[in-house]
Amino acid sequence: MTQPPPIQPARPSLPPAESWLAGVPTPAQQRQDRYAVAAFVTSLPGLVPVAVVLAGIALRRIKRTGSRGKRLAYGALAISLCWTIAIGVAVALGLYGERRAGIGRTVAISEVAVQQCFDADLEAETLRVVRIADCAAGHTGEAYAKVRANLAGLSAEDKGTVATQQCAAAFGTFVGKPYEQSELDMYYVVLEDRAVADGNVLCLVGMPGTRLTGTMRGSQR
Repeated sequence: MTQPPPIQPARPSLPPAESWLAGVPTPAQQRQDRYAVAAFVTSLPGLVPVAVVLAGIALRRIKRTGSRGKRLAYGALAISLCWTIAIGVAVALGLYGERRAGIGRTVAISEVAVQQCFDADLEAETLRVVRIADCAAGHTGEAYAKVRANLAGLSAEDKGTVATQQCAAAFGTFVGKPYEQSELDMYYVVLEDRAVADGNVLCLVGMPGTRLTGTMRGSQR
């Protein structure tokens, strides 16, 4: 008797259940890595060291677990790089500005320019040199004006009187208060006896024993 042919299955056998999951991300892989998120968030306000460390941790974790967040981590690194460049440029410009302003340079008192601040012993009997200072930082004095005064032929006492009068007039305009009512002291340096267009008397303001902060322009002190 002839044997009937074997019954063929109506459809191919199902693959193992594990293969159904191939390519389907696990719950852990679907989540954004928390270190990547933290790195991106801290990079925005410029917390560069923190952001770089967190981004490095995130990339290592993502490589190991396959979770999401690689773009955030690389974004944090890119933003941190931009912050680093911006800070470097700002520092370089600041140093360049200080160099141009001569901050830290020692010069003769007669070489101080108007609107420059300086450090010196204002109580010294003779003041010949000063060190240029940043007006925004603590300093002892500031050059506020050059005035014209015809001092030729005058005695030393009369020269002092005329120079004081001219600087006092400029003092009120600069500080915003008459010299007689101010707590600040006024000084002058005679650059030459004859009056010249850009001024021949340098006017200075300061307060012995006190360090000033910021310009005294309009301070009303």
